[in-house]
Order: sequence, then structure tokens, then C-alpha cells
Amino acid sequence: MSRTRLFGSLCALVFLVNFARVVFAPLVGQFIGEFAIAEGTAGLIVTLAWLGSAAPRIPAGWALTRFSRRLVIVVSGAILTIGALGVALAPGVPTLMTAAFAIGLASGVYFVAANPFVSELFPERVGRAMGVHGMASQLAAVAAAPVVTVALWYDWRLAFFGLAVAAAATTLTFVLLASRTDLPDAGAGDTDFVGGALSEWKLVLSGVVLVGLTGFLWQGLFNFYELYMIDKGLPSATARNLLTVIFAAGVPAFLVSGYLADRLPHVPYLLGIVSAFVASVALVVAASGVVAVVLASLAVGFAIHMLFPAADTYLLASLPDASRASAYAVYSAGMMSTQAAGSWAVGEAIEAGLTYDTVFLGLAGGLAAVVVAYAVLERMGRVPGDAAGAEPAA
Repeated sequence: MSRTRLFGSLCALVFLVNFARVVFAPLVGQFIGEFAIAEGTAGLIVTLAWLGSAAPRIPAGWALTRFSRRLVIVVSGAILTIGALGVALAPGVPTLMTAAFAIGLASGVYFVAANPFVSELFPERVGRAMGVHGMASQLAAVAAAPVVTVALWYDWRLAFFGLAVAAAATTLTFVLLASRTDLPDAGAGDTDFVGGALSEWKLVLSGVVLVGLTGFLWQGLFNFYELYMIDKGLPSATARNLLTVIFAAGVPAFLVSGYLADRLPHVPYLLGIVSAFVASVALVVAASGVVAVVLASLAVGFAIHMLFPAADTYLLASLPDASRASAYAVYSAGMMSTQAAGSWAVGEAIEAGLTYDTVFLGLAGGLAAVVVAYAVLERMGRVPGDAAGAEPAA
């Protein structure tokens, strides 16, 4: 059986994994009302999902030196099924937090195993494959707000019951297709987790700092976007569905960025994307009125989602077979840990009396300083990684 069909099942699974993470954002207001909690606690629930995504990445990377990519992906599907059921049945905040953390665990295990696996399935076009895989993930983000809107007519928990059923069915489909496909053995030599990670520590650190700090701002922005837009004076329904606008802009962004990542110098390309993201956050802060806010939301959504396939291509194309999974797992854990606290930090800042505009402009200014520092280091030849993307095969 062709690798393309197996890749299709991975795209279905990444859709569900990402849906499980981003669906918490349009539910923040619902959690505040139903469980009688403040913004800080609601932000912590979201943060726990993303901390859960960070927590298993190093253990999952070690597991990849002992077990196949396929087995670790199957485990992630099983955890996702259990976590979704936990959220659907949660009677209170402690259970909800635990289940959110479990959903995060599933995504962390999945991405550590699946991203190297995808790059090895299609080694001649890593950027394009990561772009399509990311687009499938992004379609879930687009669907999250409309699904929540429909579910709220009945019960928001229905979204998680449906997620549990879909996760179980998709995981089984992946198992069946993988058993009939000729799989790559590119990771067979990656058996020394610590040695593999240490051998590429400069590249790992470079990715963690740049992508992690960008993600910190992004986490705080999108998880409080609905409340921020309401604070700007927009109706609640409009504010909620602006998340759909942001995530919809990311669908073409993944395809465009994956294509460009195979062709442009990696580090300058990444710095250009982060600079565009900083500028778009400033536009969101400055925007007033529905039309201006929608246009700024499109800009911020397109810019941030250009980052993800570009960053993965930078890491995965630069890492050798013998250390790819190990080093990528450490990068992934560090990057996710860095960004995971963004929602909590923004929630606490708002509770302390700061305005959304002040918080987001302050974070954007700090990120701009990071971009300048990287640009200087790049001119000095001190940023590691392949200088340019490999031209894909015809």
C-alpha cells in the first residue's frame, strides 16, 4: 500500500489531536460561567493542556529510540480517546484540569513521533509534507469555534464525546494501514537519546528560544482572543467566530510556508515570519471596528501559521537520521514548555489590572527584541542549521 494513504490517516489523526488542544480557547468564557472561576483559573486550564503537550515529549523521544514510530503514534491516539472522555465527563475543575492535561499528553506524544515520521516518509519534500500535515491540523482549528457554537445549543460536552469516538476510529484505521505499508527505516540508527540530543544542542536551543517565545505570545493572544474582542466592544458571537477567521487564515499559510521552506534560507525566512507576526499583533491592538479587526485577525492568523511548517522544516531537514527523533523531541519539549505558560501569564496580568492592549504590546515588543538579536547573530554566522532548504525532487 502506498505511503500516501498512510499519510492520509496521519492527517486525520493530527486533525483530531489539534482540535483537542484548540477547542479549549472558545470555551474559556463557558468555563468561567459554568464552574464559577476567574480568568486566571480559566487560563490555567488552557495552559495545562499545553503543558501536557510539552510534558511527554522527552519521554516520547526516548521511547522512539526503543520502539517504532508507529507504536508511539498509536499510544497517542489511545491517550487522546481517554482524555476526551475525561473532559466530557468532568464534574468539576480538578477533573477538568486533569483531563485537559491528558489531552495535552496525547498531542505531545503524537507530534514527537509523527513529525519525524512524516519527514522520513517523504525525504525529498520535507517542507511540502509538513505543510500538508500542518494544514490538516489547521483545519481542526478552523472547525473548533463553529463546533463549539453548535455544541453550546445543546451541551459543550458533546464535542468531547464526539472527539473520543473519532479518535478511537482513526487510530484503528492508522494501525490497519501501517501494517500494509512499506515503512522507512531512516530512524533505525537513532538509539542513543542523550547522545543524539547533545550532539545537536545548539540547533535545538536556537529553535526553542525563537519558536518558544513566539508561541508564548501566540498562546496568550489566541486563548483570550474572544474576551479581548468583547473588551474592544464586539458582540460575543462575533468575537468567538473571529477565532475561526484567525485559524482559517492558517490553512493556506501552511501550504505556502511549506512550499517556501523547501526553497528559502531557513533562518532569514523564520525571522521574516516572526517579524510579520509582531507587526500583525500591533495591528490587532490598533484596530477598531469589525472590518479593521477582521483584517488584522487575518494578518495575525496567516503570519503565525507560516511559522510552524517553517520551524519544523528548519529542524527536521537540518538534523541527521542518527539523531533526528532524539534532538527533535528535546526541541519540541523545550519549545512547548516555553510557550505553554502564555495563557496563564496573560490571565494573571489581566486579573492584576493591566489592559489587554498593554499586555499584548509589551509581549510583542519583547519578541521584536529577540528577532533583532537573532538577526545580528545570523549575520555573524552564529545561528546553526542548514543555510538553505533543499530543492525538492521533480
